[in-house]
Amino acid sequence: MRTGFPKAAPGMRIGLLGGSFDPAHEGHAHITRAALKGFGLDRVWWLVSPGNPLKPEGPAPMARRIAAAERIMHDPRVTITDIEARLGTRYTAATLGQLRTLYPGVHFVWLMGADNLMTFHRWDRWEWILQNVPVGVLARPGQGVGARRSRAAIAFARYRVPATHSRALALRDTPAWCFLNVPLVHISSSDIRARGEW
Repeated sequence: MRTGFPKAAPGMRIGLLGGSFDPAHEGHAHITRAALKGFGLDRVWWLVSPGNPLKPEGPAPMARRIAAAERIMHDPRVTITDIEARLGTRYTAATLGQLRTLYPGVHFVWLMGADNLMTFHRWDRWEWILQNVPVGVLARPGQGVGARRSRAAIAFARYRVPATHSRALALRDTPAWCFLNVPLVHISSSDIRARGEW
C-alpha cells in the first residue's frame, strides 16, 4: 500500500464518511460510533475532502481540519485521512472507484447523514455510487421524513435494506442502502462557524 494511505486487509468492512469537516464536531463522532455498531463495521475512515464541489466557498486548510478532527474522534477503529487529496479526486464516485481498485476484497460502505440523502441526486454519478457501493444513511435532526422521500430514496426504494438487517450491509450485493435511526445530536459545522468558534 502507498505511503500515507490507510491500511486494510481483504474481508474487512470499512465505512467511509466523507466531508469537509469544517470543523469536525461531536455530531460526526456520534454518527461514526452509531455506524460502527449499527452497520457491523470493522473500521471507519473519515475522508477529509479538499473541498465540496457543491459549496461556493472553500474550507479551512486541510492540516487545520485534520488536527481538529483528531481532537474530536478518539477511537482506534477510526482513521482520519486526506486520501482524496492524495488520490487527486474531487467527487465521491471517483474516490470510490479508485479505493475499490486499491483495496481489492475490502467491503466498503459509504456513510452519509440523512440530510445528504435529500440532495444526493445532485452528486456526480450518484446512481453509479448506489449501484456499486452499499450506502448507510444515518438519521440527523429533522431530516428523516424528507430523506425517505428524496429522489434517490424513491428511485432505489426496492433496494432498501431493513434496519433489522443493517449489520450485514457491507456484505450485500449492490444496489443496497439502509436507513438507520440513531439518537440525534443537534450540532453542525455551519452553526459552529456562525458562532465564530472556528
